[in-house]
Order: sequence, then C-alpha cells, then structure tokens
Amino acid sequence: MAVPSLSDTAPGIRPRIQRMGVAMTAERLGWGEPPVEGWTYEQAKKLDLPYEFELVDGAIVVRGMTNQWHDMVRNGIFVALWNAVVPPYRAEAERCMMVDECNTPKPDVLVFDKRDLDAFTLECVPVAKAILAVEVVSHGSRSDDRFRKPGVYAEAGIPYFWRVERGQDDLPEVHEFWLHPEAGVYAPSPDRPTHVGTLKTDMPYPVEIDLRTLVEL
Repeated sequence: MAVPSLSDTAPGIRPRIQRMGVAMTAERLGWGEPPVEGWTYEQAKKLDLPYEFELVDGAIVVRGMTNQWHDMVRNGIFVALWNAVVPPYRAEAERCMMVDECNTPKPDVLVFDKRDLDAFTLECVPVAKAILAVEVVSHGSRSDDRFRKPGVYAEAGIPYFWRVERGQDDLPEVHEFWLHPEAGVYAPSPDRPTHVGTLKTDMPYPVEIDLRTLVEL
C-alpha cells in the first residue's frame, strides 16, 4: 500500500521522507536531485533504496506497512487464485507492474498472462499482460485503493478489478468490477457486484473463496 509521495510541493525544498521521527533529505540518502521529468523505473532501481517503493508519475512513493488483517486477506486471495489458476495465467502477490516507465504500481494481487515472459529476467509485468488487479483497502491508502489505482488500471485496459473492503463484522467484502468496453472505466460486475461470505466468480477464471476463512488465525 502506498503513502504520500516523497516529493515536497514547496519549491526549493529537497525531497524528504519522515522515518522514525527523523526528516532525511534526498542528498543525505544519496539520491541527489530528481530528474526534471521524474524518475524512471530504471533510474529509481539504481538508487538502491532501503524500502519497497512504487513510482507514481515519476515520484518515488514508499510502500507503507500494513496490518495483520490486510495481509491475511491479501495472502488468502493470492493462494486461492494461485490454486485455481488455469493456463496461460499466473497469480502473484505484490508484483511490480509496468504501466509506463514512470508508473510502476504493485497491486496486492495480480493475475497476468505469462506467455512470452521470462521468469529469469522479469521484474515488472507489462501492463498489457495484466488480467486482474486486486487491492485490499488499507486505512493509510484508502484514496489510492478506491480511486487512484482503479483509475490507472482502467485507463491501462486491465479487464478486471477487485476492491476488498473490511466490513462492519470485520469480514472481507469483495467488490468485483469489469472494464466497460466503450466507456473505459470499471463498472460493477453484472453477475454479482459484491461478494459477502463467499466469493464465487468465473472471471478471469473460475474461483470460489470462503471469505470468512481468510481472517482466521
């Protein structure tokens, strides 16, 4: 899950991050000034950053910590999709996706077409290969998970998107969306837009998940 960008909006102020109560400038971290057009993935990975990051329009965005509920739900959905997968698809958790050289989101779970991809060199899945993106809404990244990322995924043409919310009973609720072929935005699944108790769908391939078991320790 993402937290606010490292780049300050005030002119003349070097990018900084706040970690453990200490403000650290980009210069102290060895980054130097960011390129005028923002970082590309190839540039950012050479910085050898000490944390997981995403690129959002060329800005380095730290991936924040998530809680146990979020991680159990993410892992459970990943395992279910992995176990149910059919050729030519593959499911991964937190796999970098290359929308373009300045935008590399990491969905909580990603299903993609693995054909013509090299397991030994693959770093980011090309967005054209992505079939399903899943985001488990985290308190610290609600706007990203509910609005910004779905917008990016829809614009990039990913056919299916699941948004997972924490219900009032603390059980996961899965909101299933399909990409509207003409409008180019996500619309609720015509079959079953919200899954409570059990997730059962045929898209992008048949899978059934007992959502209650995802949060059992």
